[in-house]
Amino acid sequence: MKETKLESPIRSVGVKLFILVFCGILLCVVSLGLFSYSKSRSVIEKKVSESSMETAKQVSGRMDLLLSGYERKSMEFLSDSEFISQVGSAISSTDDFERFDNQRTITTKLSNVMISDNSIAGIFLLPTDTSMAVIGSSNSGGIPDMKANPPAFLDTMKQAAGKVVWIPTMQKGITGKQTAPTIALGRALMNVNSGNPYLMVIELNVKALQDMLANVSFGDGSATYIVAPDGTIVYAADTALMGQKYTEKLPDASGEVKIKSGGREMLSVGSKSTGTSGWTIVGNIPTSSLVKDAKAIRNLTFLMCGLSVLIAALIGLFIMWTVGRPLGQLRTLMNEGERGNLTVRSSIRQKDEIGQVSDSFNRMMERITELVRQTNQSAREVLETASSLTLASTKTASAAKEIAVATEEIASGATNLAVESERGSEMTGQIGDKVVSVIDSNVEMGKSAYEVEEAGRKGTQYMAGLMEKTGHTEEMTRSMVDKVDKLKESTGSISKILELLGNMTKQTNILSLNATIEAARAGAAGRGFMVVADEIRKLADQSRQSIGVVGEIVDRIGQEIDETVSVLSDAYPLFKEQIEAVRDANKIFENVQSHMSDFNGRLNAATASVSQLEKAQETLTMTMTNVSAVAQQASATSEQVASLSNEQLGISDGLVQLSNKLETVSQQLRQSLSQFTVA
Repeated sequence: MKETKLESPIRSVGVKLFILVFCGILLCVVSLGLFSYSKSRSVIEKKVSESSMETAKQVSGRMDLLLSGYERKSMEFLSDSEFISQVGSAISSTDDFERFDNQRTITTKLSNVMISDNSIAGIFLLPTDTSMAVIGSSNSGGIPDMKANPPAFLDTMKQAAGKVVWIPTMQKGITGKQTAPTIALGRALMNVNSGNPYLMVIELNVKALQDMLANVSFGDGSATYIVAPDGTIVYAADTALMGQKYTEKLPDASGEVKIKSGGREMLSVGSKSTGTSGWTIVGNIPTSSLVKDAKAIRNLTFLMCGLSVLIAALIGLFIMWTVGRPLGQLRTLMNEGERGNLTVRSSIRQKDEIGQVSDSFNRMMERITELVRQTNQSAREVLETASSLTLASTKTASAAKEIAVATEEIASGATNLAVESERGSEMTGQIGDKVVSVIDSNVEMGKSAYEVEEAGRKGTQYMAGLMEKTGHTEEMTRSMVDKVDKLKESTGSISKILELLGNMTKQTNILSLNATIEAARAGAAGRGFMVVADEIRKLADQSRQSIGVVGEIVDRIGQEIDETVSVLSDAYPLFKEQIEAVRDANKIFENVQSHMSDFNGRLNAATASVSQLEKAQETLTMTMTNVSAVAQQASATSEQVASLSNEQLGISDGLVQLSNKLETVSQQLRQSLSQFTVA
């Protein structure tokens, strides 16, 4: 029982029946409770929504009544001819006092109206032409600055052409100095200066709307808003939101919409004003507050769910005890029988189908036990016979295998010996051919080495003569350089002599010129001397020209001597390099001659060794031929013995395989039967 396989509890029939009953009862109760709760919630939501929408309509009507009162008040100013006349005079009068008096009268009248109604924060006549003055006053004492900060609604009122325009909430009023948020209505006085009319603006405290909505409530936790057509919040319980944009979705044509605000689901109901303002009353009601009366149904549903869970659990446990427990016992007994324990029996004595299954199980186990006993006895006898046969077959096969292995090794060795002998004979013949070829090659190499040695010797002699001639050439070049240097010195001396002769010709020219001058002074007596002086001057000019020609020739000789010296100077290093190269080449030839002499001696020694190798190879060839003949004869004999041994080994192997197969089958049968416990 310790090795009983434990299945997952969820697969048990009792657990399945328990889950089925439990879930069925619980599902029915929960479905009915949730349906009742949902239905009651929807009915309550509908009724509250209708009530809230009616409240929104009533509040919208009250707001229209309030706003229309101030619209009528603005209309009273338009229908007051005296007031219109005073405004016209204040605009068109050219007399400053008259214009001031009219403005004071209008301001007093507007102040009286403002004082009579504490909801009015200010009344103004605002000019659309900024060069004109603002007329009116406010409870804050300030007036709008039309030049620096004109109100944004001026163009809207002017385009309305006398119709009422409502301005949403302004946190600090039109003047920017109010301490509380205000709203305003205005209309253009088109019957006074229609080109640039004055705008009558009545500024109201938001407190008027707050007082109107003081007793209005859409439900617990609800919030009330007044929203202008452009989305601006006109009124909210939180004054910081006034003048801001309304971020939630407005109710649609049906008057309601579902929204989410602050993470809570809200029902938003609303009613749009039918007056000129177009403002919408919006009430946001938390859905949780609408259905709070339906919580009793929800709580009753939870209570019934708990009760149904208890009843379903009791029914399920009864089914598990009467059905699941006996089936679990039978499953455990069958698992034991599956593992080979045939001694297990069921102790269930019920009169139903489970008891009948228990009796059938006991009878089945008794018959299986008897069958296993008989099979176990037969398997034991077969196993003993197979063991004896296997032992004898194994010994025979072992002996035959050893004989066959030994014979095969002998035959294989003889065959390999014959093959290797033949291969050795072939290789010795090839070695002989190679030895003869090597001897011939050595002879040819000896001849070539001798010729190279002779060529090296002749090259050495030739290089020695070349070195001697190169030395003579170097000496002649050095002598030539010295002679050219002396010749250069001689040309320098000639240049000095020519310079001296040039100076002499200059002096002679001067003397002949002086002689000519003196002869001219002497007159007729000096004519002969003048002729002589003239000839001397001519000779001096010819000498000067000849000296010039000789000087040019000497200069050219000097240049050619310089060029010759330059060429010899450039050639002298080349002669030195040539002498060094000749010396290096002479050393190379000497090394070649020395190495070739050594190579020739080693080649003669290698030739002698190869000759001795040829004699040894002939002796090895004869020996390998004899070994090959003996190996072939031994291989033939071994192959015959190996063939007979292999036939005997095949028969022995077949006998062993049959014995092993029989023993294996007997062992498997015995192992299968050993799993069953019959006693």
